[in-house]
Amino acid sequence: MAHKKSGGSTNNGRDSNPQYRGIKLYSGETAKAGSIIVRQCGTKFKAGYLVRRGNDDTLYATEPGLVRFRGRFVDIVPSSPDVPQYTAVG
Repeated sequence: MAHKKSGGSTNNGRDSNPQYRGIKLYSGETAKAGSIIVRQCGTKFKAGYLVRRGNDDTLYATEPGLVRFRGRFVDIVPSSPDVPQYTAVG
């Protein structure tokens, strides 16, 4: 009979990499075209003016400008003169 417990395999020892979610650019900060503004699970924040949503619900800027949070919506206020200026309705 053995006097030592066998080494055996374990079911633990694995860990997934962090997802680094959250707000990457806050209100008032400058965003370049394509900059990630928010990484999120689901649509806690929604895409507003000049902002698009990726397949993983990431919000990113389509044009350069200033980031603005408006409730659940995230907007880009354009800084270039060739983009029509955004006007809030209501």
